[in-house]
Amino acid sequence: MPDSFFEPDGDLYVATEYTRGPWDPGAQHAGPPAALIGREIERIGGGRMAGGEGAPAQLGRVTYEILRSVPIAPLLVEARVVRPGRRVEMVEATLSDEAGEPLIRAEGWRLRTEPVEFDQPTEAPGSPPGPDQAEPGEFPDVGFGVGYHNAMEYRFVKGRFSELGPATVWIRMRFPLLPGEEPTPLQRVLIAADSGNGISVTLDWTRYLFINVDLSVHLHRVPEGEWVCLDAVTLPEPNGIGMADTRLFDERGAIGRGTQTLLIAERDPG
Repeated sequence: MPDSFFEPDGDLYVATEYTRGPWDPGAQHAGPPAALIGREIERIGGGRMAGGEGAPAQLGRVTYEILRSVPIAPLLVEARVVRPGRRVEMVEATLSDEAGEPLIRAEGWRLRTEPVEFDQPTEAPGSPPGPDQAEPGEFPDVGFGVGYHNAMEYRFVKGRFSELGPATVWIRMRFPLLPGEEPTPLQRVLIAADSGNGISVTLDWTRYLFINVDLSVHLHRVPEGEWVCLDAVTLPEPNGIGMADTRLFDERGAIGRGTQTLLIAERDPG
């Protein structure tokens, strides 16, 4: 069995079985590619702004456009600054297959981080109980044994995989993104955030598809610790369009929000 989600091979990253998603045994869950792209963005300028004196930077928002399904195969990731600045800069990244065909395009804002003195507002109520107070959960049978579903650990505060409706779940990685490399806080939240529509299922898995075509993650701070909490609701419409809205937490409190645009369809009975 592999010991990571990807294995480096020169300029490529070879996806392992742990990236496999629930819809197609030959395609990845979008979480691992999102984290791999986030890793590449973090490496721009060593995590510092491209302009001015290179102040420390944090990704404040990233949006992934999923152009086509991502195969479990070698991948190429590239990232660059397209609008440099001293305080804010825009970055973009592309995940491609071995032939150079784009699979996911990402665009985001990095913002400088520096101390700002003010009275910290009281955090809004609603932070969930921690993972130690949550119940372990097992992903439902998707017809194949190894994939993203058992490469992540789940603990439910509210809901279950077997229940339809909103859910609150703590998630953490069982394996690193790359062999021998400790995942960064950003990687931990990005690999989990794409699960919002999966944990807050409102339609029968066996009858319907609810596949996201994008993912946007807003972060006002990066998480602390290994666990990331998703407090998610999926909103399907009878016109075949839906969205998933996910509040993101760590054990200290709120860290941001994730949203996904969903394609809703009946499964082919054949």
